[in-house]
Amino acid sequence: MQATPVADTAPIPGIYWQWRGQSIYYIKAGERKPGRPPLLLIHGFGASTDHWRKNISGLCNEFEVWAIDLLGFGRSAKPELQYGSDLWRDQLHDFITQVIRQPAVLAGNSLGGYAALCLAAQRPESAAGLILINSAGPFTRTEPAPEPHPFQKVLGEVRTSIFQQSWASFLLFQYTRQRSTIRRVLKNVYLDQSAVTDQLVEEIYRASCDVGAEKVFASVFRTPQGENIDVLLQQLKCPLLMLWGEADPWINAKERGTKFREYYPQLTDHYLRAGHCPHDEVPDRVNELIRSWVLSFEF
Repeated sequence: MQATPVADTAPIPGIYWQWRGQSIYYIKAGERKPGRPPLLLIHGFGASTDHWRKNISGLCNEFEVWAIDLLGFGRSAKPELQYGSDLWRDQLHDFITQVIRQPAVLAGNSLGGYAALCLAAQRPESAAGLILINSAGPFTRTEPAPEPHPFQKVLGEVRTSIFQQSWASFLLFQYTRQRSTIRRVLKNVYLDQSAVTDQLVEEIYRASCDVGAEKVFASVFRTPQGENIDVLLQQLKCPLLMLWGEADPWINAKERGTKFREYYPQLTDHYLRAGHCPHDEVPDRVNELIRSWVLSFEF
């Protein structure tokens, strides 16, 4: 197994943008270059702009690179709202329109990938291209779900009912935000264990201490499911690059990649020896794939 030596680095300083009365944190690095669109990096659930530090430093000499904390995460505000893909799609669209002021190549990991896909499909004027890294999101079920055993059905309904309760989601949040839990989850989803550093754990933990973080956590799990990926792909018009960490324990990368290709056959994809977050685990490889793919197009 290849293991790129990973050195902890100081977070790149960012600034705040006001959106709908809320403070949104973002980072800008590099200068705009003729014929090269800006890159906008979008983190996954529980992460932040910090999770892209290796990619920002690796790409900013050749591109203007932006990274943003979605509302409810990182250093952005955490108001009590209903969180979901429509909210983040609109945040990203307004950020591109008002701050970047040019269509961007969107790169999103996990939840951030799904938000980026929603933006590229539903607000196409904002997206010059789309890069999905172990992207989240639902596909339309093509077969009816098997009927559960009556006991399993009741158990599932009880579990759902419990986690609709504020006290239950609060207790779950208090458990998941512990440093030991964060480290354990990361070690489960990273193939290269050396990439799970104290700095990475602390970056995720820090945001969980903000006022309102537990309400965001509860809201995300109670929000109705967003648009299905197959529907979004049928609306998509821009180039699509898919990067898969094939050792991701949360998804079957090969199976999921096949489904993406079924609905968007013109995509480009690569499978990497990494887990759920290949951009952080094998950043040099991811940076090179992003660089060569973007430079292969005329914008």
